[in-house]
Amino acid sequence: MDDRRDTQAHYVAPDDYDAEAERQTLDRADFDAPTRVLVWRRFKRHKLGVACGLFLAFLYLLLPFMEMLAPYGPNAFDEDNIFAPPQGLYLYHEGEFTGLHTYPTATIYDTRTGLVRSITNLHNQLPVRLFSTCGESYRLLGLVESRFHVICQPEGGKLHLLGSDRLGRDILSRVLHGARLSLTIGLIGVTVSFLIGLTLGGMAGYFGGWIDAAVQRAIEVFRSLPELPIWLALSAAVPVNWNSLSVFVMISIILGLLDWPGLARAVRSKFLALREEDYVRAAELMGASPRRVINAHMMPNFMSHLIASATLSIPAMILGETALSFLGFGIRPPSVSWGLMLNDALDAGLGALEIYPWILLPMVPVILVVLAFSFVGDALRDALDPYS
Repeated sequence: MDDRRDTQAHYVAPDDYDAEAERQTLDRADFDAPTRVLVWRRFKRHKLGVACGLFLAFLYLLLPFMEMLAPYGPNAFDEDNIFAPPQGLYLYHEGEFTGLHTYPTATIYDTRTGLVRSITNLHNQLPVRLFSTCGESYRLLGLVESRFHVICQPEGGKLHLLGSDRLGRDILSRVLHGARLSLTIGLIGVTVSFLIGLTLGGMAGYFGGWIDAAVQRAIEVFRSLPELPIWLALSAAVPVNWNSLSVFVMISIILGLLDWPGLARAVRSKFLALREEDYVRAAELMGASPRRVINAHMMPNFMSHLIASATLSIPAMILGETALSFLGFGIRPPSVSWGLMLNDALDAGLGALEIYPWILLPMVPVILVVLAFSFVGDALRDALDPYS
């Protein structure tokens, strides 16, 4: 038995334990790090959430420069390229490097089979220029007139990387221009919703009494209303003679007006718990006004949850605008949004959708953006509890 013990490695270190040396080897940041640092460390572990966050940040940074990125204007018509199929970009021709180019494509009706198919002329190269001046002029950032584009159509040809619609408008250009409205409307709608929800929920949770009862009844009334029919009714009430900007602002407000009850109830329940905390009572005893107590002492403890809630609410706003525009009650031409593009695809008919499936491509950015916001919201919700 003794020989067997001698051959086994002992799991206790032979030296005496030095607590001070062990303490010096630990990172003091792990003890003293503020909550925001712990939240950021936890968020970075969610690789998909970080990737989606970078994707969304990249999209929003590009919004002011969509005219420069798009090869055409959002409403540029081309009657000679109606329902043009998507074109590809190539670097090699017949095995030789010839630079960036494309080939002209056309959609023809095969009388023998009764089917519509696209034909590509592989013998006619169309050189494509990058980072050059071409096309119609536009105002960069609304200030500087420019004709600079990241990608230009070839001389003597057209460039429809995602195809064209029933009016010959370039789908890629309309998707890029439509991103500005579709992504912005979610931010405006969430802002309206949060202003109402924070105000009413905070008052109900802090003051209680008849204010709490009134807010609770209002929340119950709004949550009992069918959301989509109310959206349609309010959108249909927007005057037809309003300009595009006015309609955009009104649609944003409509989306926000019907989304505040859930947030108000969450804020109320949180404030009911926070108002009993010692630091809140101490601030009140020192003569702090209710506004200061709420803004300086209670709201910071709830702000992290509000950020996560906002991130998860934006996809609902984007889907709401897409649904309204798809049904014809949202953004109106000549403005462009992803929902309006899907409405145009619906107007083309089911037969056209089967023959020209690329006109449904605007649903791809809707799906990607909604999924990205959902993953970022989930990552933030997990990161906001860094001690779990």
